[in-house]
Amino acid sequence: MVEWITTDGLTEYHAAETFMEARAGAIARGEADELIWLVEHPPLYTAGTSARPADLISPDRFPVYPSKRGGQYTYHGPGQRVVYVMLDVGARGRDVRAFVKSLEEWVIATLASFGVTGEIREGRVGVWVTRPEKPPAPDGSPREDKIAAIGIRLRKWVSFHGLSINVEPELE
Repeated sequence: MVEWITTDGLTEYHAAETFMEARAGAIARGEADELIWLVEHPPLYTAGTSARPADLISPDRFPVYPSKRGGQYTYHGPGQRVVYVMLDVGARGRDVRAFVKSLEEWVIATLASFGVTGEIREGRVGVWVTRPEKPPAPDGSPREDKIAAIGIRLRKWVSFHGLSINVEPELE
């Protein structure tokens, strides 16, 4: 069974990370149900395993938390729903690429239920939306924005970390 928890208000990142690690361990030991946990964080950056300090445009603007998840830097803050996914990937075929693809497909289906068309881009992780109201890119292609970022970590085939969906983020 997969438990769902939604936490109201802002959740401090360190507390979320501590909780995720403990819950993932309990799932791996068979002591807890799998969990999907929805939170929002105060403004911060998390640095995935591929993050390079030179890539962060304003490193002093918000706290930066090193993270052992995949990916680069991700901004989290009010107006963005973070979905921490603590699932037994071992019981789902032990295929990490298929697991990430299923997360992308889940986000696309969820967005569609709100009338938003999300798309996968070849060679890029996450979900994108085309922005026809914006001027075309210099090469003439339509503008696009990343609406959902994905970065997971596995321990004993249990995932933690997860994805973030930009609902109405404060980007000032």
